[in-house]
Amino acid sequence: MSSRDGLPVPRRHWAVLAITVGIFMAVIDGVGINVALPAIASNLDVPESSAIWVVTAYQLVVTVSLFPLAALGDKLGYREVYCGGLVVFIAASVVCAFAERLDVMIAARAVQGLGGSAVMTVNLALIRFIFPKTRLGSGIAYNTLVVAVSAAAGPVLAGAILSVADWQWLFLVNLPIGMLILPVSILALPRVPPTDLRFDFAGATLIALSVGAAILTIDWLGRGYPRGQLAIGALAAAVLGWIMIRHQLRSPVPVLAVDLLRISVIRLSALTAVCAYVVQGLSYVSLPFHLHDTMSLPASVVGLSMAAWPIGIMLASVLAGRLIGRYSAGLLGTQGLLLLVSGTGCILWSIMLHSLPVLVASMFICGFGFGLFQSPNTMAIISGSPPARSAAASALQSSSRLLGQTAGAAGAAAIFGLASGPSTMFAIAVAVLFAFFGMVFSSLRLLRA
Repeated sequence: MSSRDGLPVPRRHWAVLAITVGIFMAVIDGVGINVALPAIASNLDVPESSAIWVVTAYQLVVTVSLFPLAALGDKLGYREVYCGGLVVFIAASVVCAFAERLDVMIAARAVQGLGGSAVMTVNLALIRFIFPKTRLGSGIAYNTLVVAVSAAAGPVLAGAILSVADWQWLFLVNLPIGMLILPVSILALPRVPPTDLRFDFAGATLIALSVGAAILTIDWLGRGYPRGQLAIGALAAAVLGWIMIRHQLRSPVPVLAVDLLRISVIRLSALTAVCAYVVQGLSYVSLPFHLHDTMSLPASVVGLSMAAWPIGIMLASVLAGRLIGRYSAGLLGTQGLLLLVSGTGCILWSIMLHSLPVLVASMFICGFGFGLFQSPNTMAIISGSPPARSAAASALQSSSRLLGQTAGAAGAAAIFGLASGPSTMFAIAVAVLFAFFGMVFSSLRLLRA
């Protein structure tokens, strides 16, 4: 059986295990370290505002390296990039654990982000060759479920580890897990023949610089940096972005997936994804403040209440895996985003009512709608791309997620800094608008179909 027909059982199961563990580690290290920031700042004797760079460095490097590493995956092979990313991720985790200075920690986290990005950028491309065509929708739905569980479990697992051990163990735990899963990855993952495409180093550099400048500017906006610095960052991002886009449009094999964005279903699916993840970012950042500050709930209740959203995603991902193939991504995505619009609207209502049960039920509706949209939308991006551009399609999906989440989180922070009234209500009102825009983009796929 060729890799394009999927892997035979039981090798397929081992390959899925390798993908699952790798994604689990990469996502958890992106979201779970936030819990340890106070302990890290205290241990390294630095201000908490400086310790935030432990998180920012990881997220920034992941975002700027997705498309270059996707192009490298097309050039060298997806398994090779995935396994190389695991090695880099494990080694950097050890350095993070033993770092005694903040600059060393930040540098190690940046390298760890590079490894995590390599794991994330080719995972969907590998799934395309792990599962047979008839089971690809189920494979993508399972991957969505893994990401959702990882994002939800990250802070919980980090808190559990910190309750019995020092923060260094958040990184050291990656060593035994990584060393066990690395040989499984080498032996089980499919070897997809690399292409003979030339790697565009200039394009990769321009993407890293322009995306990095844009993400930093968004981050500065959320942190309330001076307007002059924000203007310089925005100008730098715009100029670098213009140069990068001109270069990519002339490139025969662009690092940025501009060739894929010319395909209408992929373009609309990417826009839909960005809007949906903006909604998630706005909600995840703003709602805990409402629950804790306005409703005076303890942290444990806040955490349990926020779990309604990822639980909804998990349940909907299972359902979506069965519906993919029977119904179009445009139909499933539009129905999911209709639920997201309704759910965010109900959250606004619950804020006015000061009702926790209504708020929790509304977040579950949001999560269920989000999960119903997510897997079919990913399927549309992956299956709509040529096999030789599978890694670029995977990077496009991941970058849409990261861009939306980052913009949503920074937007929430900016609203909290600028709003004179109830900040959470303003943030959720903006979320309702983005959910509506996402539903419109998704419904346009039905017209194109």
